[in-house]
Amino acid sequence: MIAAVPAMAAIVSFGVIAWLLRFGRPNLALDQPNERSLHTRPVPRVGGLGITAGSVLALAAAELPLVALLAAALAWLSFADDRRGLPVGVRFAAHSGASAILLCSGMFDGGSYWLLLTWPLLVWMTNLFNFMDGSDGLAGGMTIFGFGTFAIGSALSGDVPIAVASLGVAAAGAGFLVFNFPPARVFMGDAGSIPLGFLAGGLGLLGWLRGVWPFWFPVVVFSPFVVDATVTLLRRLLRGERIWEPHRTHYYQRLVQLGWGHRRTALAEYALMVVCGLTALAARAASPAVAAGLIGALAAVYVVLAWQVDRAWRSRNPGRGS
Repeated sequence: MIAAVPAMAAIVSFGVIAWLLRFGRPNLALDQPNERSLHTRPVPRVGGLGITAGSVLALAAAELPLVALLAAALAWLSFADDRRGLPVGVRFAAHSGASAILLCSGMFDGGSYWLLLTWPLLVWMTNLFNFMDGSDGLAGGMTIFGFGTFAIGSALSGDVPIAVASLGVAAAGAGFLVFNFPPARVFMGDAGSIPLGFLAGGLGLLGWLRGVWPFWFPVVVFSPFVVDATVTLLRRLLRGERIWEPHRTHYYQRLVQLGWGHRRTALAEYALMVVCGLTALAARAASPAVAAGLIGALAAVYVVLAWQVDRAWRSRNPGRGS
């Protein structure tokens, strides 16, 4: 039964999305082009319903019912946001509440210091996918490679529940990517990006507490999103911009605007995701000194890549800064 979980998750994800596109199109939430968008036509944003359905199935099979319930609740609220729009305060309260409930549950042992340290990190990870979900195939690919690496890492450590859950989420992402790879026929929307960010943080923390991997492992695995989103946010803060307003200054957005297009950008990001996953797996099994060297080398790669994109951007847009 457990061996069939990933296949079932992929089939459920694919089936839900296919059904919605075939029979629910008149009532679907549409992503309308705006100042943040990289697309020029309305696209249904219901892919997250399929991803969440497949992921919840996998989490339930892995006997992680609370994680499944919280992910489903976040998907439901986020779908309401996709449909009608919700105040920022309501969304943040939901993300914060779900993170606090998970961290205060019996799955996580620790005192108040533990909660104060990890709660903002989990809230940030919950929003990470949403910030980076703006180009065809990007978030779907991160789902496959990120949670796929989680599955490998946990399987190597013998933690079957996390391995099954992670592989199921990755498979659900694959069912979605069939429709989202450039040119996208559907977007995941907040109903997919918010639960996925929550699961990346939640399963990452759970694996650390169970001794499956070091604390830094999930950060390295999902660093293609962590680095881009964090650096972009800090730069906007330093420029005094309103960080809650839409924008197109993420590195992946700039690559698309520089002429790479969605497909080439996605493939380049996939290559980076593979490198990050392999680096995390190699560092996990290495001595502390070797692990530090590997992570340091990866950090240097990010510096070089960021410098190259910034230089190309300034060259094409003189006077607009970085």
